[in-house]
Amino acid sequence: MASTRFIAALPVALALAACYPAAEAPALPDEDTAAIREMLDSYAANVRAHDWTTLVTYYTDDAVRLPPDEPMYQGAAAIVAAFEALPPVTGFTLTPQVVDGRGDLAYARGTYTLDMAPPDADPVKVSGKWHAIYHRQADGSWLCVSDIWNTDEPMPM
Repeated sequence: MASTRFIAALPVALALAACYPAAEAPALPDEDTAAIREMLDSYAANVRAHDWTTLVTYYTDDAVRLPPDEPMYQGAAAIVAAFEALPPVTGFTLTPQVVDGRGDLAYARGTYTLDMAPPDADPVKVSGKWHAIYHRQADGSWLCVSDIWNTDEPMPM
């Protein structure tokens, strides 16, 4: 008799449990926020130094980049090739405005400026905004799994 009541009550208990919100993962600790901000500073320094080999180490092996007006590209080789195809970079700033997350996922967004010197053309300066998603690795480090950016105005041709 008691087991019959338990079996009859089980669907009701499961339905109530499904309605109760799951416990939220804790907020991103300050040390993780600082680590991602430090990585973003290093990222910008590597762009200015044209150090694409180091730059790609900030991405997971299967990371995806979503550039404006181009197909997406995935993986280290494609990411390095895209950076190598840029006209010479003469300046780059990356200004994170938000770094946040929960558990093993984090995101950052902000603004950037990029100065380039295309051969046989006037220098180009663009500014825009970006958004990136990071995943905590087994060793505790953070790597980018996806990023996207676009300019505030159309790129000069």
